[in-house]
Amino acid sequence: MLQLIDHPDDIREIRLARAPVNALDPALIRAIRLAVESAPADGVAGLVLSGAPGMFSAGLDVPALLALDRGALMPVWTDFFGIFAAIACSPVPVVAAITGHSPAGGAVMAIHCDYRIMAAGDFRIGLNEVQVGLVVPECLQLALRRLTGPRHAEQLMVAGAMIPAQRAFEIGMVDELAGPDAVVPRAIDWLRHRLALPRQAMLATRAIARAELVAAYADPAAMPLADVQARWWSDETQATLHKLVAKLKAR
Repeated sequence: MLQLIDHPDDIREIRLARAPVNALDPALIRAIRLAVESAPADGVAGLVLSGAPGMFSAGLDVPALLALDRGALMPVWTDFFGIFAAIACSPVPVVAAITGHSPAGGAVMAIHCDYRIMAAGDFRIGLNEVQVGLVVPECLQLALRRLTGPRHAEQLMVAGAMIPAQRAFEIGMVDELAGPDAVVPRAIDWLRHRLALPRQAMLATRAIARAELVAAYADPAAMPLADVQARWWSDETQATLHKLVAKLKAR
């Protein structure tokens, strides 16, 4: 489900390994959150978040979440937004090695990282929540605006657009493209160069640069969990999600 791979120079790779598409079910969501949160205490100096060849993550495991009642679902939202908070507030740099397609939750994890390297080729990325009846909360919108600017962010999120890797690079949603086999090595290489800088100066400057993003997650009580929960159970969202599941089953 999740592989922790330690590389030289105190770099740890957190590799999503839940076949076939790294869909985020409650167990994987919690595992990712805990892995990111606990890494600095293990002496990790930098993190790489990676996926499987051709698929970074397909986003939320909608069938698994639809099977939960309201009480069981709320802790999932806590852990889900806990992932974004852990990445945004990480005291060490985090690089997203986007190894393939990255819709919804996969894209959201990536946009909270310090740097994003995506596989070049016929792969797509996007916050397509609106297309499946979900709302993109302000903290996630902020994360995307920091990368693309408000105009591109608005167009992408309101349409729920999934865009090709090349377009994502052109508008700044990802920082770099690499051959599919080179994504993880390139992410590790980027981290090594960053970690070779004077450590205190690098980390302090990084903290200033990311202050707005960190502030969005500083108060756990301000997280939009109640709103996310309420919208999930709305008639429109439930109908849209059930249609999605039926479509997936028909394939």
